[in-house]
Amino acid sequence: MRFIFKTDYDQDIRLAKHGGHVFWYGLLCAALVAAPWALPEYWLAQLTFVLIYAIAGLGLMLLAGFTGLFSLGHAAFLGVGAYTQAVLTNAGVPFPLALVAAAALSAAVGLVVGLPALRVKGIYLGMATLSFGFIVEEVLARWESVTKGNAGMHIHAPDLFGWKVESGEQFYAVCLVITIAATLGILNLLRSPTGRAFVAIRDSEISAQSMGIHLAYYKTLSFAISAALAGVAGALYAHKLQFISPDQFNILQSIDLLLMIVIGGLGSVHGAFLGAIFLISMPQLISLVKDYLPAFIGSAPGLQGTVYGAVLIAFVLFEPMGLYGRWLKVRTYLQMFPFYRKGMFKRQKSFQKSDRLK
Repeated sequence: MRFIFKTDYDQDIRLAKHGGHVFWYGLLCAALVAAPWALPEYWLAQLTFVLIYAIAGLGLMLLAGFTGLFSLGHAAFLGVGAYTQAVLTNAGVPFPLALVAAAALSAAVGLVVGLPALRVKGIYLGMATLSFGFIVEEVLARWESVTKGNAGMHIHAPDLFGWKVESGEQFYAVCLVITIAATLGILNLLRSPTGRAFVAIRDSEISAQSMGIHLAYYKTLSFAISAALAGVAGALYAHKLQFISPDQFNILQSIDLLLMIVIGGLGSVHGAFLGAIFLISMPQLISLVKDYLPAFIGSAPGLQGTVYGAVLIAFVLFEPMGLYGRWLKVRTYLQMFPFYRKGMFKRQKSFQKSDRLK
């Protein structure tokens, strides 16, 4: 006779820990499926961009939020995926095959970029990835026989083995399916031994190595997976815009991606989506508010960058866990109401064990 004991560990590795998750995420999926019939064309296009940036955010979140390796040149992977998709699609390759090739080539480039991560970390790794971003941008601008240089290149509509994806509603459905697949893949990866190794490296490289985790293998693997997701996002980005040029994948795009996951909430899958919503909605909010500001402020050329910087500083100082961290506090408050005690959510200064071992 065998006795099967259900432990808390079994509960922790389930994607949906209770029925509430199934209900609310099911309701969210139903709302996203119904969006093409409920939203105007403009807002559906903005929602499509949210899904595209969320895919890129998932990759960067895996690298920075769960492995602890920051990249300041992630837009380069976005560009590699976009140009690979454009070249293959214009050559007549079906959309799924071109998408796989874009992800594979981006992952291969990510492996190369991940090699410096074996020797450097922190600001030095950021400088290495930043340099790589400049190199890729220059290659895209100079390799005119393939990329058309600074003149840019158009890309044909996606071809799903004979079915042309031409309308915004159809392309939104394609992006939604890919985003759901990428999210489920990341969630399953994080609850696997590989995902737990990533988190162990983030918390303390010395402790992870002492437990037998191969730092070189898992660091390069994290870079490769992150770059592959960025390549997929870049391919979808190219199809959505239908025109790409090297200046779309510069340092500012990399900063936007990093800003997205920091404000969304480092170390959480939800943060990638919340950050993508912030990144897409903030320019719209700024354009609405600037009409009510004094003329010398509303017409200032650096208004958007100033607002982004102020928001980032505010989150770093007052809410380091980002939008998702704020939501966790609101949820806890609602769960404990009316037993909420003033000051219970004050930020406490804490140190990881790894900080004492560095």
